[in-house]
Amino acid sequence: MARAAVPGRLSWLVATVKETKDETATARTVTFDAPGWPGHQPGQHVTVKLTAADGYSTQRDYSIASAPAAGTLDITVQRLEDGEVSPYLTEIAEPGDQLEVRGPIGGWFAWPSNDPRPLLLLAGGSGVVPLMSMIRTHAQVKSQAPVRLIYSARTPADVIYADELSERVRVSPLDVTYLYTRVRPSAAPAPGTPPPNGHTAVLLRAPRTHTGRLNAAVLAEAAFPPEWNPLIFACGPSGFVEAASDLLIAAGHPPFTIKTERFGPS
Repeated sequence: MARAAVPGRLSWLVATVKETKDETATARTVTFDAPGWPGHQPGQHVTVKLTAADGYSTQRDYSIASAPAAGTLDITVQRLEDGEVSPYLTEIAEPGDQLEVRGPIGGWFAWPSNDPRPLLLLAGGSGVVPLMSMIRTHAQVKSQAPVRLIYSARTPADVIYADELSERVRVSPLDVTYLYTRVRPSAAPAPGTPPPNGHTAVLLRAPRTHTGRLNAAVLAEAAFPPEWNPLIFACGPSGFVEAASDLLIAAGHPPFTIKTERFGPS
């Protein structure tokens, strides 16, 4: 049962699994119907609580993947073999199952969708999830702000939302650059034409691809220059986020323009 509301605090809501979608071999999107859910800002997260028949409960925070909507939300979960919650969500949960959610949580790592400045997103692994909420919200509000996503994944098979990102590159002001850190793609798409020195986005025929880790050369090619004054969000493992932040600052982006969210050991 959902807890009674406490003034000044978020309340637990009963959420029902509406559908699931496997994004990769280890990542799944779960869509919930959650009456009373107020919607969220792109970039926020939600606490999910599971309760066993014997009363034992456990909870974890997950980034929200969907664009804001009242009464419904998506999360995308990467399975952790030793996790308590992620194995259930990625392997067992099915439509009709119920659990509890509380949120939305976090306001600093959130994109204001009415901001016209260019949006630069840097993702490491499942750190793409809150950034996907921003990309989907960008489409929902029909923003014309150019968006660039730099996405680091182990292999092409580990890219979450691959088909959707390819389609959004085709139809919206989104450019994507992939970094594959473990395996060289067998057929990497040819790089597109570099964007001009202006705020008019160029739609690439296909996402750019590189092998290896994020470095200054890739950032110079794929990111907006500092003089464009972009809003910057970076999310992923601590090592990726720290490296990305250092490279951005070295390239001339002011530290206060870089918002980060990380997971794993620092």
